[in-house]
Amino acid sequence: MAMNIVKIISKEIIKPSPSPTPTQLRTYKLCLLDQLSAPMYAPVLLFYSPTISTIHSNISDHLKSSLSKTLTHYFPFAGRFKDALSVDCNDHGVNFTEANVDTDMSSVLNQTDADFLVQLLPCNPHDKSRNLVDQEMLLVRVNFFSCGGIAIGVCIWHALADASALASFVTSWAAIARGGGAVLENVDMDGVVVDCTSLFPPQDLLAFSTGDYLDKNLLLPRIVTKRFVFDGSKLSSLREKIGDRPTRVEALSALIWGAIITISQEKNDGPSPIPYICVNMVNLRQRMNPPLPKKCIGNINQFTMAQWPTNTEIDYKGLTKKLRQSIRKINDEYVRNMHEGGEYLKSAKSGVVEGGMKMIFSFTSWCKFPFYEADFGWGKPAWIGTHMGLNNSAVFIDAKDGEGIEAWVTLTIEDMLKFQQNHAILQYASFQPYKI
Repeated sequence: MAMNIVKIISKEIIKPSPSPTPTQLRTYKLCLLDQLSAPMYAPVLLFYSPTISTIHSNISDHLKSSLSKTLTHYFPFAGRFKDALSVDCNDHGVNFTEANVDTDMSSVLNQTDADFLVQLLPCNPHDKSRNLVDQEMLLVRVNFFSCGGIAIGVCIWHALADASALASFVTSWAAIARGGGAVLENVDMDGVVVDCTSLFPPQDLLAFSTGDYLDKNLLLPRIVTKRFVFDGSKLSSLREKIGDRPTRVEALSALIWGAIITISQEKNDGPSPIPYICVNMVNLRQRMNPPLPKKCIGNINQFTMAQWPTNTEIDYKGLTKKLRQSIRKINDEYVRNMHEGGEYLKSAKSGVVEGGMKMIFSFTSWCKFPFYEADFGWGKPAWIGTHMGLNNSAVFIDAKDGEGIEAWVTLTIEDMLKFQQNHAILQYASFQPYKI
């Protein structure tokens, strides 16, 4: 998609309204898991079919008014960093832009190369040009396509929200918009802002707070993100082949991890002398006892690792078992012991030091997060997209039917060419043009 077809037409700051953030809530404290989040924006794009008859200005006013009401509940999103460990919830506001896109929305939806999506977002997810204290927490853009379709782009600074929190914010905003914002009590806002510092005590670590710990290889200039569609029938076939009743996510993770290991072996002309590592991010909200509120913001997740022996033939059932074991050990007792003893921070530091010596690939699943429920009053999204753009990673998003999965895979250009040609990926991936 050419850059010159996207034109910014307006910019505005949206503040929480009708009530300002109370004085006693002005400081929001980051927990250790927030500190360890990637120093980047977490983006999502929600595409809506061209069935809206309302003129642009009415849509804009509708979205801005409901966003303002939503921010009274997600008030840290409208603040600014006070320091590396806390946010000043000062109602500074959210950057809201509008753009015209001089093309049909179907021309965007039917591409596999995901890098074009950055042009529709309110920022580059990896933009760190601002000082910490000036960092905008949340940015929103509404893109109006020539066909009448709309794409709403939302970028949240990762230290404030993981994908679960981002989904909660978007669906809450949509619910308020759908109801006109007049009856906020009909929208469940309990437990949005929770202090998690007692569970995950923050550490005054400059390197982690400023993001200097991030492996620079994750942001290589020669990386590319592509979308691979795995429909429900193909996933069912894969799950049946693996056996032992794996979930969709387990089966697809094993398939992709196996392809990545194969690429590594081809580059090394044989098994690597170091283990193959798979990292999964696990949502902790419902794994704690008592559970944390489903809507709570922050990074209420932590990584877990699985290893595949270097001299072992690739076996999907074995890969699935390794993945399952690493994830299912994450329960309340395990998490509390890891953080009370400081072991989780030690693991994070170890990963930073040793990361360059291991073959690491990371998975993040957004499956079952209710992005497709975000109806702002004109229907549910036709499609959901993202662009995390971190090397050696995959983000899973449910297909609209809830049965398939779209995998957003980021690799170096060289590795991506090999990944696309992997026989297992070719066997199970499919690409059907979207009809809008």
